Amino acid sequence: MIKNSFIPVISKKKKEEENPGSVEFQVFNFTNKIRRLTSHFELHPKDYLSQTGLRRILGKRQRLLSYLSKKNKIRYENLINRLGIRNSQIR
Repeated sequence: MIKNSFIPVISKKKKEEENPGSVEFQVFNFTNKIRRLTSHFELHPKDYLSQTGLRRILGKRQRLLSYLSKKNKIRYENLINRLGIRNSQIR
């Protein structure tokens, strides 16, 4: 059921962003999962197992954003602006 919700989003993207293996697509999916889990925690604040999963997803997204910022700064800035997430600290 969750996987089907991403299908309309994929078809609306540009041709070069349809690749599910691209960094932009992965960060987009992680951002959707993070937002969904954040709203879940408002109803279930003691769901510690999901909090662990959230931390894991945040780490993956941070590593992907760090990789993208080192490889292509323009694509990184466009993605940050389009998703509305803040500029992360690069290690």
